[in-house]
Amino acid sequence: MDNIVLIGFMGTGKSTVGQHLSERLELEFVDSDEVIEERAGREISSIFAEYGEEYFRDLETEVITDLSRQQRLVISTGGGVVLRQENIEQLRKKGTIILLTAEPEVILDRVKDSDRPLLEVPEPLEKIKEMLADRREYYDITEYKIDTSQMSVAEVVAEIEKIISNEGG
Repeated sequence: MDNIVLIGFMGTGKSTVGQHLSERLELEFVDSDEVIEERAGREISSIFAEYGEEYFRDLETEVITDLSRQQRLVISTGGGVVLRQENIEQLRKKGTIILLTAEPEVILDRVKDSDRPLLEVPEPLEKIKEMLADRREYYDITEYKIDTSQMSVAEVVAEIEKIISNEGG
């Protein structure tokens, strides 16, 4: 079975859905951000603070390339993974890419108590809207899109299972 790759903005449910999906399908779950933190020996917020976003994106590309060589994974990616075309090309080689989306207000509610370096601004809702607008064309790379705003995790998992069964995976 090919990999199942979850892309989307922060707070759309990639990690939570990915964990449940991997259990349901008996596949290994991998969160690319966690792999980056393990390899770097520090949290992403620290990587951003000390080395900047470009350095983080380089680490992310290395991890995506490595994960893309494997099979039978459910991969939850970081929200900005789509900013580099090479990441998407790698993920497509052995994976079905599914975009998870959510309304900006839902995203803010989901991430407000977490450490998100890109949202450490006076108006985080406006920043979310701005970033979503900036990334729209990058996220629009797959025919598979699920708006998680009003769905339970189980409902999202069921939708993904339908997609995968139609793909022949």
